[in-house]
Amino acid sequence: MLAVFANSNQQWNSTHQTLLLLQKCKTSNDVNQIHARMITSGFINNTNFTSKVITTLSSSPYMPLVEFARYVFFARHAFRMRKKREDPYLWNAIIKSYSHGVEPKQALIVFCLMLEIGVCVDKFSLSLVLKACSRVGLVKEGMQIHGLLRKMELGSYLFLQNCLIGLYVKCGCLEFARQFFDRMPTRDSVSFNSMIDGYVKCGNIDSARELFDCMPTKEKNLISWNSMISGYAKLGDGFESASELFEKMPERDLISWNSMIDGCVKCGKMNDAQALFKRMPKRDVVSWANMIDGYAKLGRVDLARALFDQMPGRDVIACNAMMGGYVQNGYCKEALEIFHDMQCERDLCPNDTSLLIVLSAIAQSGHVDKGIAIHGYLAKNEFPLNGKHGVALIDMYSKCGSIEDAISVFEDVEGKNVDHWNAVINGLAIHGLGELAFDLLMEMERLSIEPDDITFIGVLHACGHVGLVKEGLLCFELMRRIHKVEPKLQHYGCMVDILGRAGHIEEARNFIDDMPIEPNDVIWRSLLSACKNHNNLNVGEPVAERLIGMDSSNSSSYVLLSNMFAGHSMWNDVRRVRVMMKERNLKKIPGCSWIELEGIVHEFFVQNKSHLQVGEIYSTLDNPGTPSSLVTPCN
Repeated sequence: MLAVFANSNQQWNSTHQTLLLLQKCKTSNDVNQIHARMITSGFINNTNFTSKVITTLSSSPYMPLVEFARYVFFARHAFRMRKKREDPYLWNAIIKSYSHGVEPKQALIVFCLMLEIGVCVDKFSLSLVLKACSRVGLVKEGMQIHGLLRKMELGSYLFLQNCLIGLYVKCGCLEFARQFFDRMPTRDSVSFNSMIDGYVKCGNIDSARELFDCMPTKEKNLISWNSMISGYAKLGDGFESASELFEKMPERDLISWNSMIDGCVKCGKMNDAQALFKRMPKRDVVSWANMIDGYAKLGRVDLARALFDQMPGRDVIACNAMMGGYVQNGYCKEALEIFHDMQCERDLCPNDTSLLIVLSAIAQSGHVDKGIAIHGYLAKNEFPLNGKHGVALIDMYSKCGSIEDAISVFEDVEGKNVDHWNAVINGLAIHGLGELAFDLLMEMERLSIEPDDITFIGVLHACGHVGLVKEGLLCFELMRRIHKVEPKLQHYGCMVDILGRAGHIEEARNFIDDMPIEPNDVIWRSLLSACKNHNNLNVGEPVAERLIGMDSSNSSSYVLLSNMFAGHSMWNDVRRVRVMMKERNLKKIPGCSWIELEGIVHEFFVQNKSHLQVGEIYSTLDNPGTPSSLVTPCN
């Protein structure tokens, strides 16, 4: 960088020019070169100059400059002799660099250092440290600042009172916030809006409305109206109230319109959303993305795509909405095409959400080669795998049939959380590696990693697939008695499946009878399937009758009952069930398998001969000379 400045004949004979050069720096190397020049020129000893460096660079968007401002402050200003009651503006600049930056806790440490060495704090110091506490939920420390504020008799400043309300609201202490709010002699729009926003975010819309209604008209602004509309729109039954407020608004902005459209989308009212969308005086990418998402959730991918194609300018948010809509509806190929287009566009860079969506699409479609390419993209761009990306990679490899790669990713992740363990355990379950899944649960116990409800679903599912009845029962008891995880329907369903697959039909039936929650059709169907596999008509027939009564339109219950009757040569009953299916226009849903060969996914349905190479496939299968190693069943 110095060479560039030299070529442009930059002079180093003034502090002003040096400061201008510093502001152009973006990397630590650039800063270090100018720092060296400041030392050789003696500018580093100029107190006025270093003060300007701190105030100018502490608010820079580039971290090397912010870090340099902090370095100069602590090296040249923090511990020097100072005048009595000296203005702490430099301290405040450094506290602000932390409270508004990525390390808000450090703001509290700097503030404590001020008090320790006798620097006079002012109202701005207090407001900045209160913001830091509210950002990271330090309610205890915030209360201590509150006490200090009262001791220093600075509590009469309205903006500091609002900071305290913001602290208590963001820390979830709404009762403290309301008590303080009610004692305030004077309130402004910030006071009201902070309390309303707090109530809305915790779902207490009635208290929010009470405050909104008693709020002086002159204090109500767009933030007040938008908070209420957003709160009502998020409620399942609050759309009408949101709409009523929306029509009364004296003025609206994009947030108002988008909140209403978002509310319509969440309620499935796409006709109302479309009407609002047409009325909007101005739209942004959020408006378009909400509409795309809404149509996709209703399965109208065609309308979502039509809107996507009409957009005047797309960004990553819109592309993610369209990709997500495709994946939700099983159009994984189309989702991957959009991702490919994003990579080709110079102005569109996939973000974290884009990568999670595309990994989900690959997991569903089984294109492991594309998954390997995304894995390479993540590595090349240095995305950390200790979060959602690592979990998504493990899930993708598992579902694409490459459990070895899934385990490899899992083992390479540093700082694994429970989601990584869950992903690999579920992958092992899919591949029938129940013993290994159970061993991983024991490893979690050894490492004191707390499993959650998803962990136990994965382990129970794995135990069921390989007949580990004893291990499954142990896992269920560990969950309830040791980890105090309340069993859900999925856990009970897994236990019924474990007992049923092992032929313990009566135990499975008794287990269902003893459940504290109502079993659903999936649990009953699991028991019916076990009855069919183990020829237990005595338990199976009443279970099938119950299922048909619960959901007469599901063909699987009829098919299982018919097959049970056939297994006992009860042909009249078989005929009776088939007639019922015909009368109710029910058809058996064919099974489906797929394999990936040379990057192409081939899909096969039962009794379907539409594959282009069907003749060749059947010829190979029918040839008695075909080695058994070449014939692999697809699951």
